[in-house]
Amino acid sequence: MPAPPTHRARPESASAAVSDSVVPDSDATAKCGCAEANRRQVMRRATMAVLLFGLMVWSPSGRPAAQTPAATESERAACDALLQTRNLTITYAGVSATRNGTSYCYVKGILPPAIQFHAQLPLPSNWNGRFLKWGDGGKDGDLDFADQRVVEGYAVANSNTGHDSGAEPGSSFAYDNRQAEIDFGYRAVHLTTVAAKTLVRSYYGRAPEYSYFEGCSTGGRQGLMEAQRYPDDFDGIVAGAPANHYQDMNAVRVWLLQRMFRDDFAGALAFDTDGDGRFDSVRKMDMLADAVLARCDRNDGIKDGVIDDPLSCDFDPRRDLADERCAGDVDADDCFTAAQVQTIHDFHAGPHDSQERPIYAGKPIGSEPGWTRLFIPYTGNRFNPGAVGLGGDHLNYLFYETDPGVAPSDLLDTSRSANRNALPPEWAWWDFDINDVPDGKGDVMRQITDATDPDLSRFLVDNDGKLVLYHGWADALVVPQPTLAYYHDVAETTFDGDLSATRERARLFMVPGMGHCRGGNGPDTWDRLRPLVDWVERGTAPDALIATHQTDGEVDNERPICAVPQRAVYTGPDGGADDPANWVLENFTCR
Repeated sequence: MPAPPTHRARPESASAAVSDSVVPDSDATAKCGCAEANRRQVMRRATMAVLLFGLMVWSPSGRPAAQTPAATESERAACDALLQTRNLTITYAGVSATRNGTSYCYVKGILPPAIQFHAQLPLPSNWNGRFLKWGDGGKDGDLDFADQRVVEGYAVANSNTGHDSGAEPGSSFAYDNRQAEIDFGYRAVHLTTVAAKTLVRSYYGRAPEYSYFEGCSTGGRQGLMEAQRYPDDFDGIVAGAPANHYQDMNAVRVWLLQRMFRDDFAGALAFDTDGDGRFDSVRKMDMLADAVLARCDRNDGIKDGVIDDPLSCDFDPRRDLADERCAGDVDADDCFTAAQVQTIHDFHAGPHDSQERPIYAGKPIGSEPGWTRLFIPYTGNRFNPGAVGLGGDHLNYLFYETDPGVAPSDLLDTSRSANRNALPPEWAWWDFDINDVPDGKGDVMRQITDATDPDLSRFLVDNDGKLVLYHGWADALVVPQPTLAYYHDVAETTFDGDLSATRERARLFMVPGMGHCRGGNGPDTWDRLRPLVDWVERGTAPDALIATHQTDGEVDNERPICAVPQRAVYTGPDGGADDPANWVLENFTCR
């Protein structure tokens, strides 16, 4: 029998009764002061944290929880009995505990062909009557725990999405394996939900009163996929930074890497200060961030190091970096060459096809601090930018209808030609042609992985479901503009363009200064789930999310994150908008 769970530092065969079709559904076949230096250090640490922890969003503590008593013999027996749950293949059932000592019933099982799932079931005396499907991050071929939600009383489930390849780079599981692609795309989440609800009924003697989904990034994509394909699974869904344009997003990530690596790194935003052939300075990125803030920080009337609305910022590197150009276009640590200015422009503008039609949104203005770890090979990331791990093998296995070949063992050696004569043949990301996107070469996989259908009538209307979307305006990994566009598409398609009617069932919160799922210069911390629960169960729609930002454990910024189309406006003491002491909730109003 497998051992009980070992909790990692991540806060975050079945019979026909829970089987599902193993084919796609028919409709889806410079110089700065110390304060500024500290700000940059915090931003870089926050960005790295997002990369290291696989794009997961951790649920913040809703309230402190007391340690629960150890399970009684009868509680242990009831948990052990789940090994015999009918119509499910359960491989382990036994009492475990969270890190703070809260006991719960831990169950693991298998859904064919390769979906491993687990459930954390609070002891009956601690169950709040709710079920929560915990979303995933990246390719997330592992099992994630949600201890804090268990402490709060939720019965929680998660799966490996049908593979054991890990989060990133973790695409090789899909090589010539359509079933694995389908399981990852949508089937694993749904079947895990069905199986977990069966366990809930068996363990507690009744079905959950309410069922919720909470996730960010890939988890956000999964939440929208559930709303579109399986509208009866949940009463409410929280979908953060949804990677729902999954194929275009990953293709463009590779295109951006090509911009940074092209022409022997001529456009890379870094410099080799000691001449050893390796980039060791990213001072240019600090200069770029300063220039962006100088142009647009005060657009909202507050100088706080945050671009409140990137869409209202008219930063143009060709104009706004004119005084920072390198003399004679000879590269140096404190200036920009023409090739580097072009790279910045490309990142902001996004790719265009051969007819100069936009393919996908570029990086939002204000996200520049996040580019360093993601896209620049330098000493600070051991010459392994995060986007290589996140997308370096995606196009090999998860983009084309027929996989073009396996990824090279070294995803950084762009000088090497892929061996097309090998068995199996190699194919490298640096050979990708962005025109394959508009030419439709990723369309089959889009039907499996993308969650872009704006018709949510079955979930929002027929099922009376509630949807909370959020996205950081400074997200350098999953760009936020498509989420805003999707929300308006939902309003147009599901509610005939009536935004007021849309807001009765679905709300979107664009978070100024927040990076991917969390982190960044702006307020980024709030309980992601509680506002949804209050909306579903009490009818209290969230007009704003009360968010905070912390530095060294101290709250230094607090304000409402307003539901679209409103935004937070400073209404505090006259002349005090730039004073951090005034960045408190009562000094802001949603308008």
